[in-house]
Amino acid sequence: MWNQRYDRSDYLFGTEPADFLRDQASVLHAGSDALFIADGEGRNSVYLAGLGHRVVAFDASDVGLEKAKRLAKKSGVEVEFQLSDIFAWDWQGPSFDAVIGIFIQFLPPKERTQAFELMKQAIRPGGLILLHGYAPRQIEYKTGGPPDGANMYTLEMLMDAFEGFEIVRAEDYDRVISEGPAHSGLSALIDFVARKPG
Repeated sequence: MWNQRYDRSDYLFGTEPADFLRDQASVLHAGSDALFIADGEGRNSVYLAGLGHRVVAFDASDVGLEKAKRLAKKSGVEVEFQLSDIFAWDWQGPSFDAVIGIFIQFLPPKERTQAFELMKQAIRPGGLILLHGYAPRQIEYKTGGPPDGANMYTLEMLMDAFEGFEIVRAEDYDRVISEGPAHSGLSALIDFVARKPG
């Protein structure tokens, strides 16, 4: 499905990072090791690499990754791109200062819970989880995101999933966004940033 969606001359979600990442990048210390989950066409990982961070990004779409590599080259930055499904990723491998998921709401609740547990493993003590996505009322706005409200985030759900983490930011708000043809218009958004104990 994603190969088909990304197989176009332009970038489905644009080439600029999500406003969330621009706003929250300052919480990372200089030269952080960051992992991007389901990074698609690379707009977010390329941006963070441009700030001087060491970035690894994976996605299950080879079409998306090829476009991401072109974007990185054009931007003059290095990102380690890898082809992987979220559950095929080596979560027992290296840990990171930050694990970042931006609009990764393709997982139903049971699989999402499993993915969150894997993400926790990949965060170093004192490291950060950064998640950004849609709240359930996004279904009414029809300006992007999955068709199933069960895939959306609530702050209560995220706080439960990352219980014991220090909450750095937890916001539920509406904003007009313009992120390529797939994310455009008034949107119901969730920001969540939390620090792993230690």
